Amino acid sequence: MSESAEAVALRSALTALLERGPVLVALDFDGVLSPIVEQPDDARATPAGAAALARLATAPTIRLALVSGRRLADLAAVATPPSGTILVGSHGAERGSIEPDGRVRTEPLELTDEQARTLREVTETVTAMAERAGGWVEHKPTAAVVHTRRLPEQAAADLEQAVLEAMEARAGLRVLHGKRVVEISVLHATKGEAVTTLREATGAVGVLYAGDDVTDEDALASLGADDVGIKVGPGPTHAGHRVADPEALAAVLAELATLAEAASPGSPCDRHHPTSEGVRH
Repeated sequence: MSESAEAVALRSALTALLERGPVLVALDFDGVLSPIVEQPDDARATPAGAAALARLATAPTIRLALVSGRRLADLAAVATPPSGTILVGSHGAERGSIEPDGRVRTEPLELTDEQARTLREVTETVTAMAERAGGWVEHKPTAAVVHTRRLPEQAAADLEQAVLEAMEARAGLRVLHGKRVVEISVLHATKGEAVTTLREATGAVGVLYAGDDVTDEDALASLGADDVGIKVGPGPTHAGHRVADPEALAAVLAELATLAEAASPGSPCDRHHPTSEGVRH
């Protein structure tokens, strides 16, 4: 069976990306490497996706990063990324990396007194709203996140709308409305800003970014004409390419690893990845 035109176009884009020089491969986790699950702690990368990450982490011309809305510690726990992987949590507010011994290195994050007070007040407000409706609230260092995935569709929509309306009157907040989730942050960090910073810090000539949610569109919109953006799943997007699900993306990442290995036949052990030192928010 012949390949689809999209598959051919994507392979051509991957080849061209590697030919330009060092590449930053930045990936969301939930819905991209892992299928969406009801319990966030149960999320895991597909076996094929995990295998592809391990190969990419040892490719001399590739620097690997996970860019997620999750808290950085939670991202590290569920993703179990390979050594050298840069981690970006809370949509860009948290930064860190996986050290050679597997430890998670995190960069300091401090809120002002005003930001800390605002976060406490916002958390109290949305927690009360979520508890009344049957939702739940995730606590992040810079944000409160209302999750509605366990609710019936209409009840979820009603709670999300109520939270959005309650936050409209508050100044200084960044409100993100994603799939069955509303995040209220006291820091204005975005995945787009995170990817731009990572590109500069790693010296990458090209970037591949893959994401599935509306919060990933900031990162996809930040890409240049010669970069590769991949939307995982349905929905409008700035990405130039689309795949159906995490299994399909794993196949793309495996192909990228194969192309990178063919282009760089030297021993992966001879090269050293810098940490995320110097990457600041």
